[in-house]
Amino acid sequence: MLWLMLFLPITLLILGFPFFLVLLSTATLAIVWFTDVPATAVLQTMFGSIGNFALLAVPFFILAGELMARGGMARRLVAVMMALFGGFRGSTPITTVGAAALYGAISGSTAATVAALGPLFYPQLRKAGYTEKFSVGLITCTGFIDNIIPPSIAMILFCAAAEESVIKMFAAGIIPGLVLALLMAIYIYIYSLSQNVHEGRPFQWRAFGVALKEGLWALGAPVLIFGGIYGGVFSPTEAAGAACVYIMFVTMAIYREIGWRDFWDVSVNSMYLTAQIFLIVAVAGIFSWLLTTSGVARAPVDFIARLQVPPWAVLLAINIFLLIVGCFIDTASAILVLTPLLLPIAVAIGVDPIHFGIIVVVNLSIGTFTPPFGVNIFVAQSIFKVPLSSIYAGVVPFIGVTVFGLMIITYVPELSLWLVRLLD
Repeated sequence: MLWLMLFLPITLLILGFPFFLVLLSTATLAIVWFTDVPATAVLQTMFGSIGNFALLAVPFFILAGELMARGGMARRLVAVMMALFGGFRGSTPITTVGAAALYGAISGSTAATVAALGPLFYPQLRKAGYTEKFSVGLITCTGFIDNIIPPSIAMILFCAAAEESVIKMFAAGIIPGLVLALLMAIYIYIYSLSQNVHEGRPFQWRAFGVALKEGLWALGAPVLIFGGIYGGVFSPTEAAGAACVYIMFVTMAIYREIGWRDFWDVSVNSMYLTAQIFLIVAVAGIFSWLLTTSGVARAPVDFIARLQVPPWAVLLAINIFLLIVGCFIDTASAILVLTPLLLPIAVAIGVDPIHFGIIVVVNLSIGTFTPPFGVNIFVAQSIFKVPLSSIYAGVVPFIGVTVFGLMIITYVPELSLWLVRLLD
């Protein structure tokens, strides 16, 4: 059965099968051919996988992000960030990173961030004097911050697979997300100096006041989410639902930029995205269950124990493995399939499960803009109509910056666990 579960997925992927079919086919054949488990267990396990209460937050956060992009809230958040960070060199690209982090505090999808912020920032970056390669590379990679700055769909999926606390996972992601955003800002500033780009303009209180007044309702969304969760008012799922109601009210009654027809279109699109994620959750559940019950999941732990290598080397090997996986497999699928395999290894070498969750999420989030199959790359190409070669060249420096940040997050666990310990 081990050979079937190793080589059949690779063969099906090479043949171009969708990833959910790869997992479902492999798990079903393994159960039918190598176990005495009745075939009905496949359906039962699939439905059980999507019965996790924490997963209810996923459709709400998807809907919230779609409503923000369509209803003008994203544009107003961008205006606030532009007015706040407009007074120094590199202000336009640094504002892009800041806006992605702020947008990530409401949404939870990297592709949604690229789609929402790309059309707003790309013309401004080009007008400020930045090259096509740099501009499109920056926008393509900044979306990954959404997976790390809570609320994060990737974190919710990890918690569902690892049976960990979503609230603790959200708290653990705040500082690592800010560290990665800071590293990107430092690189951008150095790049602006080296290219002698002078697009900065003086900070103006009046302009900031106007932007803040326009965007005050939009800024209320992250306050509602974080205040509700960490104030003990909402669970993450309830906070997501409350955010949807709030954003719907603001976009339809205050800003009046979407009507009921637009709301229907947004809801339908959110439904499709939710269905795609939940389909992957269901089939990954049966695959993970098979790995666990067959003993395959225990084999890597025993292998690592026999090697007797230091923990830092194990973490380095896991990082390299996850970075490679992220180049070819979407984040949701990779988290759901690999967490049951890798988490026991991490626990065995003394790594906190929440800290390990951040390591996994950061690794696979980098994969969203890593060639050849990073999802953000194809979203950016569809928006900007630029050659893939330009996008690939543009993201390379940011891959280096984020991998450096990943190493810091991996080997300085306090960055992830300091806020978590405050919750205990």
